[in-house]
Amino acid sequence: MNPLLRAEQAVLGSLLLDPGQLSHLDWLAPDHFYRPVHQALYAALRKLRDDDHPALAEKTVPLSWVTDAVDEASLHVRGLTAVYAHTLVSACPRAAHAPVYGRMVLEGAIHRSITRHAIRLHQAARADALRGEVEGALHCADVLNGVLSELAQRWGSEPRPVAPATPPATAPVAPPLVRADQVAEDERFLLAVLAERPKAMEEVVGWLRPDDFADPAHGQVYRCLGALHHRCEPIDRITLLWEAQRRGLMGDGTLSSDQLAAICDGVGSGSAEWLGEQVMRSSVTRTAANSARTVRALADNEALSPGRLINHALHALGPLDEVRTRWQAAIGRPAPAPTAPTPSPNGPPPTQVHAALSRSTPRSVSPPPARLGSAPARVVPRPPSRGHG
Repeated sequence: MNPLLRAEQAVLGSLLLDPGQLSHLDWLAPDHFYRPVHQALYAALRKLRDDDHPALAEKTVPLSWVTDAVDEASLHVRGLTAVYAHTLVSACPRAAHAPVYGRMVLEGAIHRSITRHAIRLHQAARADALRGEVEGALHCADVLNGVLSELAQRWGSEPRPVAPATPPATAPVAPPLVRADQVAEDERFLLAVLAERPKAMEEVVGWLRPDDFADPAHGQVYRCLGALHHRCEPIDRITLLWEAQRRGLMGDGTLSSDQLAAICDGVGSGSAEWLGEQVMRSSVTRTAANSARTVRALADNEALSPGRLINHALHALGPLDEVRTRWQAAIGRPAPAPTAPTPSPNGPPPTQVHAALSRSTPRSVSPPPARLGSAPARVVPRPPSRGHG
């Protein structure tokens, strides 16, 4: 059986056996459960607790605690019977382990929530790529970033980007075919303008990078143009061909003389800034899609603990933040600097401490009893410290 399903049944069974365990699960919400019937039953148990059900004041749990919970939950979901409630009771090994079972339910909810928002980011990125926009992808990225911060606080950890030891394996996804030809044409057109009018490099060199080009060969040509511009050397088809050869691009098959000739012979009139924005727009949506796929691959890894999953997902969104900053600079709207959370002088927030303690409460270790018949250990007096009488 699915371990997550067993955990949901166990936590509900423990609450049916011991209503007092609800006081240890304030950090667990009904929507953290996967099955709707479990969501409804957990919400019903919390409502009975808030309404001061008589079972809370009795030493032995009456049958009315179970039947009233089933009746309340049945108002919101179908198919719940008292027989299933007793099945939940039998699925609970120890009622006192309710916080541990709840932690397992929360882990599953964190993985599902991150997966759901990663899918939305990927869909928004592909839709923006088809429309030639970026707003939808950037909005979904902001939502995912906020969700990761909220989940970290609920889990009781500090959200910080951490690179995984082993990059997650993601299946390659082809770019949208509707825009692929247009993107390649914009890139060739931009390179032709820069080769024909080298001074136009000043319009794009501050925010456009070689990795922003969808075609790696185009990115290498732009890298050569940037190197010549940085060294204040003349730019024409001969110097560009020589720079590509010096970088080994001709020998390894990345570029050919015919490709460079086609770029240099292209139409060199146009706005380099406008064409650079088109390239950047494609780079934003492409990076957003790649980040979404990486985050989803991380969330699908059930071996990752929620703390590591959140930190790795924040790291996967890092390239998108970097591209977004340059995109904002390209269109003349610099992105606001992220405000780092200021640490509280009194320590972490109480909710964060409570979430962490609810997951792992240290047990007091009693000293080992002395064996019968053994002599007490001799206490050696501590010598006085130097400089103290």
